[in-house]
Amino acid sequence: MQPVKRTVKKTLIVEECSLDNPDLGPFLLKMARETIASGESPVRALDFAIRASKSFERCAGPGLELATCLHVVAAIHSSLGQLDEAVEALERSISLLDGSGHGMAQFSGYMQLGDTFSMIGQLDRSIWCYESGLKIQMDVLGESDPRVAETCRYLAEAHVQAMQFDQAEKFCKKTLEIHREHCSPASLTEAADRRLMALICEAKGDYEPALEHLVLASMSMIANAQDNEVAAIDVSIGDIYLSLCRFDEAVFAYQKALTVFKSTKGESHSSVALVYIRLADLYYRTGKLRESKSYCENALRIYSKPAAGTTAGEIASSLTEISSIYEALNEPEEALKLLQKALKLLEDIPGQYRTVAGIEAQMGVMFYMVGRYMDAWKSFENAITKLRASGESKSAFFGVVLNQMGLACVQLYKIGDAAKHFEEAREILERECGTYHSDTLGVYSNLAATYDAMGRVEDAIEILEYILKMREEKLGTANPDVDDEKKRLFELLKEAGRVRNRKGKSLENLIDSKSLKMKKEGKRRWAIFGLRT
Repeated sequence: MQPVKRTVKKTLIVEECSLDNPDLGPFLLKMARETIASGESPVRALDFAIRASKSFERCAGPGLELATCLHVVAAIHSSLGQLDEAVEALERSISLLDGSGHGMAQFSGYMQLGDTFSMIGQLDRSIWCYESGLKIQMDVLGESDPRVAETCRYLAEAHVQAMQFDQAEKFCKKTLEIHREHCSPASLTEAADRRLMALICEAKGDYEPALEHLVLASMSMIANAQDNEVAAIDVSIGDIYLSLCRFDEAVFAYQKALTVFKSTKGESHSSVALVYIRLADLYYRTGKLRESKSYCENALRIYSKPAAGTTAGEIASSLTEISSIYEALNEPEEALKLLQKALKLLEDIPGQYRTVAGIEAQMGVMFYMVGRYMDAWKSFENAITKLRASGESKSAFFGVVLNQMGLACVQLYKIGDAAKHFEEAREILERECGTYHSDTLGVYSNLAATYDAMGRVEDAIEILEYILKMREEKLGTANPDVDDEKKRLFELLKEAGRVRNRKGKSLENLIDSKSLKMKKEGKRRWAIFGLRT
């Protein structure tokens, strides 16, 4: 064994010495790029790139060549799923270029780092990197350069993914302004911008502006003979009409798109399945349940034998949508099966943390509906862990998932855990949605019920009085929801031997006290409060 050790040691010394050759770095970097392009082993390409970076560091020192090489190192790490190593390489490349005058190289580093954080699921850090890159790009190129427009669009899409629609709208408007300045009227570029703006407006509930953008985009596509794109826009137009409850116009838009997709892409294409899902949703909303289920089955037949080019992410997203329709059709077991299939499809796809968490949360709801509370708890726990790890622990969505987790804990008699989840959900939803939002009020009600079960009657009464006050201010004293809250508070005050502290008269004479009497039982009855899902 001794000769072998000497040989290895001698080889390492030779390799270390060869790194001092100034021609070696560029040669190894070229080899790394060629290895990637040829589709050969990425591990081998990574070895070339790392050795190239060491050579650049020895011969040229910190600078542009080393930073560029680190971009390649990071890209190969990402392709291998080694995202932490990719982040480390990119952060080093950015720091190497501080004050160097190589602004565009630093811009590239920030954008690549943003993409890497996005793959990890850390959208806030991803967006921060994109914005840092945009600032550098604007300093170098000016604020109206077409390349700046592309970065603004990229940022708008990132904000949409993070559901930060006001910020997304700001960047999309900037993109439109720059493209209007540099592109011809009715260009394909402007049409793409308008489609994104329509998506943002729809997400904000601004349906009429969304419809205007889609119509303008459709006109541009017609002028450029882009039939498939026109059909895709027709689907989006149908979505807007559906949101506005203009069902006949929605059916017309969907059927128009369906005809084009069938003739140009074939009856088994995923685009056809997508329109089937939209029609299934529409017919469910209009009470035509048989037609709704039929369209769901048609879509599922297509996805059971997907056409070439259909991605796993696309199938998973569609299965999730179909699952929601089956849930609405009161078929939770079938909905669960579809969600489980979607989850399996996304397991090996990087950057899907939030999507997977959303599916797991929805599975938790399904498990809860069919009485499988431990399975619901496990699904919510998985979703919460992923959302915390991906920096989503301050979003309204996270607050809603916490509320659902609290409900599962209640069913498992983990009352202390339930209180913690409801308290955290309350804090998040107060900040993100406001105190009058229905989700926030639902958490208040659940927390009051939990405090009551824990013997914290005074805290429960305080919350219920607060809820009732807000509902009276917003809805009026005769609203059925207000009356429901009065009954809950009346029962709790009655048990505590108190009456409601009021400054003015109310409609308490409308409450039938006989119907509110409780049996003396050893434990609290959760039904009094009607836990809010």
